[in-house]
Amino acid sequence: MALAACGSDEPEPEIPRVTQPTTSADDPTPSAPTGSSDAAGRPRVQGTVAEGLSVPWGIDFLDDGTALVTERDTRRVLAISTDGQVSQVGLIDEAAPDGEGGLLGLAVGPDRDVFLYVTTEDDNRVLRTRFAGGGLGPAEVILDGIPQGVTHDGGRLAFGPDGYLYVSTGEAGNPDIAQDPESLGGKILRITTDGRPAPGNPDPGSPVWTSGHRNVQGLAWDDRGRMWASEFGAQTRDELNLVEKGNNYGWPRVEGAGGAPEFTDPHLVWPVEEASPSGLAHLDGHLYMAGLRGERLWRIDVTGKEARDPTSFFSGEYGRLRPVVAAPDGSLWVATSNQDGRGDPRPGDDRILRVTVQ
Repeated sequence: MALAACGSDEPEPEIPRVTQPTTSADDPTPSAPTGSSDAAGRPRVQGTVAEGLSVPWGIDFLDDGTALVTERDTRRVLAISTDGQVSQVGLIDEAAPDGEGGLLGLAVGPDRDVFLYVTTEDDNRVLRTRFAGGGLGPAEVILDGIPQGVTHDGGRLAFGPDGYLYVSTGEAGNPDIAQDPESLGGKILRITTDGRPAPGNPDPGSPVWTSGHRNVQGLAWDDRGRMWASEFGAQTRDELNLVEKGNNYGWPRVEGAGGAPEFTDPHLVWPVEEASPSGLAHLDGHLYMAGLRGERLWRIDVTGKEARDPTSFFSGEYGRLRPVVAAPDGSLWVATSNQDGRGDPRPGDDRILRVTVQ
């Protein structure tokens, strides 16, 4: 494994431009809400954190507020300082971008350890490195053998309230492996920071936490500690699922709700043209779910027993939206994905937007 920091002898790509967040008087009007109420307040774009990015995929924050960002196709890891400066801090040579694969999710763990989800020529895998001295150090593979494909590579990494690392995987275009307990594809995995199966997993010898997934790209926990996942459907229904230990979410036997009793139905579903959900974040009792094909941000109330009142904002205003994360200052960072081969790039794309809820 080779990971080059800024001093690499490889030609350094152009660093993205930075725009300091500003309040815009031209606030986009949200699309007509699907939910029944807008009482929680409207998300508003307050400015652009950074622009000129190339398919930003994973975003997380160090303890000093510095953001780390992965770019899927360039294999770069970028740092955005609290004063808005952007620099390259790593280049993941092992990544082999192809289709939906490449340098995907990122999660910051204890002691500035940084975890990366990477598509290689042979598989998807999780790497561990460390941020020190202004850059990423050498990386090691802690989990490999996750099926890879041109599509459906999963790729989201997130630490849960229990301190363990959760990994979403896709079925890599081979739906049957989502139901295969011996395969790591089409699953949500739960591992230690060394890559071992976490204590309390359904099978003590396996990293698998849940199965029957098509392509999960969003993971978030609400303030009651419940885990939620956003998942791409195939032809009819995208899903928001409440993720619980050992459950099977039905793919490919079921898309959406209405499956056999052994499968867990989603809490909410959407037509695929309105969502194609990717990133997911929790803020003040609501989930915020980014839509790729849907080109909008969904707000979902999770203060009660059920997820309810999905309401969409920014429909078509910024194009495809992929990662959404809660920032240390209480805002949301939402990144566009118009350079991914399926979007219509606009001036400044791809960019990270700073969104507040008022």
